[in-house]
Amino acid sequence: MIRFKSLVALLVLGSFFASGCTRERAPLGTAENPIKFMLVPSVDAKLLSDRAVLVKKYLEENTPYKYKFAIPTSFVAVVEAFGTKRADVASLNTFGYIMAYDKYKTNARITVKRYGHDKYKAQIIARANGDVKTVADINGKTFAYVDPASTSGYLMPAKLFKDRNITPKETVFAQKHDNVVMMVYQGQVDAGATFYSPPHDGKIQDARRLVKTQYEDIESKVKIIELTDPIPNDPIVFREGMPEEMKDKVVDALMAYIATQEGKDVFHDLYGVTDFVRSSDAEYDGVRDMLKKLGKSATELAKK
Repeated sequence: MIRFKSLVALLVLGSFFASGCTRERAPLGTAENPIKFMLVPSVDAKLLSDRAVLVKKYLEENTPYKYKFAIPTSFVAVVEAFGTKRADVASLNTFGYIMAYDKYKTNARITVKRYGHDKYKAQIIARANGDVKTVADINGKTFAYVDPASTSGYLMPAKLFKDRNITPKETVFAQKHDNVVMMVYQGQVDAGATFYSPPHDGKIQDARRLVKTQYEDIESKVKIIELTDPIPNDPIVFREGMPEEMKDKVVDALMAYIATQEGKDVFHDLYGVTDFVRSSDAEYDGVRDMLKKLGKSATELAKK
């Protein structure tokens, strides 16, 4: 009886490991092992979730794969998901991509476009009636950045200041682009840095638009005093080791989706995106040069 029970236990245990191995061996893109697509959180989570349903539906109808979408709590969580193979594809901010490439060799295959532009700039803003009229005036003044891990809200203006030997008296991190705009508007700081996108159809598209409902006079009260050099827009990136044929099919499907009206509407709702362009890692070397000049790695800045 004891031998029989031992035999049964061994068979059950063996069956457990066999089923576990089967799950692990399920081909990527199947229902048992779907392609894991993460969306970097930048807008309301419900909006992201609702639009993700539409992207998933289109991809499953136009590629031979199954997908699972997820919305982590931060871009750092997206980056780390590549390290544990919990992410195969992701939309990432530019800074997050540099970090993901450095740590896990993810690869950019698509760069987003906004109103015909596949690059963007940072802007230095100040009150129209304040003492800061040029970037040089920021010496000895108070200044608001967004976050140490923000490309336009920290990296680009920090490089600009280093190049010109500009040292603010005091700096703060406001955490969000709209917070920087409000701090400048309310006089809490003398100047600040946020993202810039050129106007479209006569309407501003830079960070000031985020508070225009609250402050209707934002355009006249807060002025752009300088723009930085351009860098590539946010990429859609793929995990190292993901089959190239699979990457190609997903890229082709996403390019086809953004060409549809639904695709344009969905990605505009998600990230203000109006089109995609095929891309590669080399497009982001300019961002790496900025980091080198600042003497910091993406990982070091993200820890601040």
